[in-house]
Amino acid sequence: MSPVIRIHPAEDFKERSRSVLNDPGQRKNFRGAMDFLQAKRSAQFPDHDERESLRDLGAHIRRYSLAHLPQLLEQLEANLTANGVQVHWAQNGEEANAIALGIARRADAKRIIKGKSMVSEEIEFNHAMEAAGVEAFESDMGEYIVQLADEKPSHIIMPAIHKTKQEIAKLFAEKIPGVDYTEDVDALIQIGRQVLRRKFAQADIGLSGVNFCIAETGTLCLVENEGNGRMCTTVPRIHIAMTGIEKVVQKLEHVPPLLSLLTRSATGQSITTYVNLISGPRKPDEKDGPEEVHLILLDNGRTQAYADEQLRATLQCIRCGACMNHCPVYARIGGHAYGTTYLGPIGAIISPHMLGLESTYPLAFASTLCGACGEVCPVKIPIPDLLVRLRNEAQARPGSSEATLRGSGTARTVLISLIWRFWSLIYSRLGMYRLTSWFMSRGRALSPTEQGAWTRSRTPLIPAPKRLRDLLRERKQRVR
Repeated sequence: MSPVIRIHPAEDFKERSRSVLNDPGQRKNFRGAMDFLQAKRSAQFPDHDERESLRDLGAHIRRYSLAHLPQLLEQLEANLTANGVQVHWAQNGEEANAIALGIARRADAKRIIKGKSMVSEEIEFNHAMEAAGVEAFESDMGEYIVQLADEKPSHIIMPAIHKTKQEIAKLFAEKIPGVDYTEDVDALIQIGRQVLRRKFAQADIGLSGVNFCIAETGTLCLVENEGNGRMCTTVPRIHIAMTGIEKVVQKLEHVPPLLSLLTRSATGQSITTYVNLISGPRKPDEKDGPEEVHLILLDNGRTQAYADEQLRATLQCIRCGACMNHCPVYARIGGHAYGTTYLGPIGAIISPHMLGLESTYPLAFASTLCGACGEVCPVKIPIPDLLVRLRNEAQARPGSSEATLRGSGTARTVLISLIWRFWSLIYSRLGMYRLTSWFMSRGRALSPTEQGAWTRSRTPLIPAPKRLRDLLRERKQRVR
């Protein structure tokens, strides 16, 4: 069974970006939202030393976990199995969807209620289930809104951040039977809750993501603010958890520092409303909880990143979205312009491993390399360095030592290759360099006024009337 993948091709990125840039209302909304989130995060870290100490600890925990990832995954599987959780391994999204569908069919399930799960977005879970005749219904309010609008999330923490209350009011009035148009935010939330409560009672399976898997205890940790995650994992008789293989940590004591970093970096909260720790299905003497718990561990390109010592840092991510909130590019073009599940700076460095560099290489160039993303990352992922690495990979010569990823060399063209060969020839021969620079300075009037992307927002590059060596020679003569 193949899911309906709706990833936009790389060549559409510029067009989508321009459409947002030409929408003043959308730009204003995103700018206001990002300023608000930046202020909230800043207020949660008033002590610089405490913040940096916590970031160092978080980075150390994630690096340690990744350094021991194979052993921790085996330990996690053993302890989860001992706790009664059924563990499944999926190499890609198609396998993960097939596993989930197999569980649903064995249980004769027709409805799945979902908590927030970026991995399910990554593999187009909803569309795969719909194609198989199984309803997959989002219970997170933001996810519910974008599902109702047949859109993808525009932010990994706040999926509907691109929607105004007027747009949501219109959407509810059009899509939900018996609902009148209202712009009252509390009323809109209550409308959504009434719909969702019925779905919890009707669902056969609850699906959730996982924030952290704890290897030594065989525990799944989920954090959320709405309580829908707790409902998804306890009300239906079957719970399916879905996560990437990188989300494992060794010990329970490793989780609190990461939770502190996650909530403060993501939404500016000192702690999230709900922290759920799940270690198995309902026991005979317990009154609630699912009869079955399944965990699907997904690779989907993560081992490619893991195999490279530098790119492995990508997998440290705890999905807080802070890099997006502080990125000047994301703040202007929003999430949908990227065309991928993971957006902003983190999306630019993780999507190439999942979708191939040939489909995603423009994202690595959609950055000013200002370094804001690296400065605010709670686990100190060197995002700017990884963006530069991916840019080099995209233009690497096929078969060279620089071309190590799937899709390397995609951005390399015959014209670019010839330009760089010509540049190398000139700069490696002193006489040719002097002659070329002389012709450029004397022929500056012939410089083109249109210089591709450079002159879309800048003045043309025109050589100086005199070379530096000419100016130094004249100065030397004046001194004499």
